[in-house]
Amino acid sequence: MKKIYVSIFFILANVALFNNTSTAQKIITGTVIDAISKQPLSAASIAADKNEKALSDDNGNFILKTNSSNSSISISHIGFKTINISAGAATTQIELQPDAIRLDDIQLQSTGLTKFSTIAKVDLALNPVKTTQDLLRLVPGLFIAQHAGGGKAEQIFLRGFDCDHGTDVQVSVDGMPVNMVSHAHGQGYADAHFIIPETINNIDFGAGPYYTEHGNLNTAGYVAFSTFKSIPKSIIKLEGGRYNTARGLVMLDLLQHNKTKQSAYVASEFYYGDGPTENKQKFKRFNIFGKYNVALNNKNNLSFSASAFKSKWNASGQVPTRAVEDGTIGRFGSIDPSEGGNTERYNANLVLQTQLRNGSTWENQIFYNRYKFSLFSDFTFFLNDPINGDEINQAEARNILGFTSKLKEKRFFGNLTLSSTDGIGVRRDATNGSKLAHVVKRQFLEYVRLGDITETNAFAYTDQQASIGKFVINAGVRFDYFNFKYFDRLAGNASPSQNKSIVSPKLNVQFNVDKNVQLYVKAGKGFHSNDSRGVTANDGVDILPAAYGTDLGIILKPTKNLFLNVAAWNLYLNQEFVYVGDDGNVQPNGRSKREGIDFIARYQFSKYLFANANVNFTKPRARDAEKGADYIPLAPIATTTGGLFYKKQNGFNGSLTYRYIKSRPANEDNTIIAKGYFLMDGSINYTKPKYEIGLSVENMFNVDWNEAQFATESRLKNETAAVTELNFTPGTPIFAKLKLSLFF
Repeated sequence: MKKIYVSIFFILANVALFNNTSTAQKIITGTVIDAISKQPLSAASIAADKNEKALSDDNGNFILKTNSSNSSISISHIGFKTINISAGAATTQIELQPDAIRLDDIQLQSTGLTKFSTIAKVDLALNPVKTTQDLLRLVPGLFIAQHAGGGKAEQIFLRGFDCDHGTDVQVSVDGMPVNMVSHAHGQGYADAHFIIPETINNIDFGAGPYYTEHGNLNTAGYVAFSTFKSIPKSIIKLEGGRYNTARGLVMLDLLQHNKTKQSAYVASEFYYGDGPTENKQKFKRFNIFGKYNVALNNKNNLSFSASAFKSKWNASGQVPTRAVEDGTIGRFGSIDPSEGGNTERYNANLVLQTQLRNGSTWENQIFYNRYKFSLFSDFTFFLNDPINGDEINQAEARNILGFTSKLKEKRFFGNLTLSSTDGIGVRRDATNGSKLAHVVKRQFLEYVRLGDITETNAFAYTDQQASIGKFVINAGVRFDYFNFKYFDRLAGNASPSQNKSIVSPKLNVQFNVDKNVQLYVKAGKGFHSNDSRGVTANDGVDILPAAYGTDLGIILKPTKNLFLNVAAWNLYLNQEFVYVGDDGNVQPNGRSKREGIDFIARYQFSKYLFANANVNFTKPRARDAEKGADYIPLAPIATTTGGLFYKKQNGFNGSLTYRYIKSRPANEDNTIIAKGYFLMDGSINYTKPKYEIGLSVENMFNVDWNEAQFATESRLKNETAAVTELNFTPGTPIFAKLKLSLFF
């Protein structure tokens, strides 16, 4: 791979020197923002001199080459009016006025690798999310399942992976990690409930291990949320629905008349719900989030955000199929009604962005998280302890401190444009009292595991992207170093610390056939770290299992109102050792392979009517098992989501959406089946500049469906032998909710 990068470098350098004849070129810089909210606009298209184009970055900044200062520049962004200005006027902030959404504004660029954050921006605008779960569902191909009363992190499925609660998908918000490594309930635990959905401005996502900036846990893909820098208006929202569901939101713009140099807002949310189960969930959640941005001078911008989150809930747990079929409990009943938990998270995030003389940007970020977690679960009932039962308590408290520094540069060599991103960083997780305890009705009986974990990840990467003619060639490499430490409080000693490093190369090539057809191929290596307890127990062997993937895709715009993306892919995951938090053991999972096809479609029927569809097929298999016993439990094999959306700025608007997942194996030999489902949701709103009223209905046809499902060995109170069968968490029946929003 190193030889490939060196060859690419020399080829591009020679081409650059050969074509570097443009002595009259002018390099201009600028920033594209929303004229109303002053929010920077990423992925805005800037075009000059017919063939010179650029895209704005995450902070709205762009660098463009023109023939002269008299050149005319066109700036466009989906959902905003296109404007034309002279090159000489592009050195300051460029303001775009909001407008109707038009898929015609999505352009296939030859100036950089295509990112699908623009698609997510459209989806977010057409169908504003109602919950943090809905945020994740906006990612094409990503499914989630909740199975512990609403307060636990969702189980995530993506690209043929049962990612558990985040083992194989990296989740972040404003560059701050959501995943918790070496978590008491599983590696990569990603509880996103601290995010207030109305604060999210955009969602960047990518499938596969092809992205240099994204390291640990980015195997199946990554999801990166970004919050508003400033909000267009203040909001008060009240919601109420079935099962004693109530939610209140207040989001206040604190500097409405002074957004040019600084902006500030605060958002707070309270939620309560009992859920459909006989054992009331009594789920309470409180969030508060604040963000402040200030231009310190012409070159430096500072952003600071802080948040606090707290939740508490009861849960009915997983239901054994036999207990429902023989009438022991109802579908929404519970074997152990003492399950539930509570969690807290406090975040502080500081980002300093500096504009350098040549249009480059240097970004430095430091973040701190304080986290507490306690979960009571019962999966096997009386399998291990026929007297007290098998209820367990998993708990921890941790501090996370992290720092990243990132330099972005752009240079022009004749017909060649070279964009570089170089970064370094470190993250340290210090977990105190990570425990697994045997309990009965939440009362302590004995410890199974108790210890302190320290995990440090230092990294560096370089990403080079060359655009020349119709080609974009992106080559990057990432280096990650890990240190794992575990102190066993029960044994009173520390396991030998383990150190491990991994190098992850990436290579992506994109070819623009014309303005309507784009081809691409992606190849890369990713990884996820294993739990520190498993790492130290296994003497540091196979602790950073690698994932190798390739994508071959095509993006089409056959008409101005139709966007299509089709990709064929495969991914191979090496041997790994997984810490199973439910029983405190370490077990090998073996190698795996996944092959699939992804399909994304967006269509605009008229000015206000839109449709979308995402379809995903996957064949997941264990590589070292015999045929017929090589199924990967719960790995999705076919999913699809989509809907119709009617969107007007004023008056009636609404949506009709669906999601489907096909039945799939729940165990290795496919003798137990996790049942698929098809659900439809709908919403209708009446919107005015000062208020909005709306009705949403989930599971419109009141389908009986299983949300979370597992092949589990368990024994009930009066049984003499264990039974392995499908245990499930029942999905919510038809659920209606009203809302009233006030804007000011």
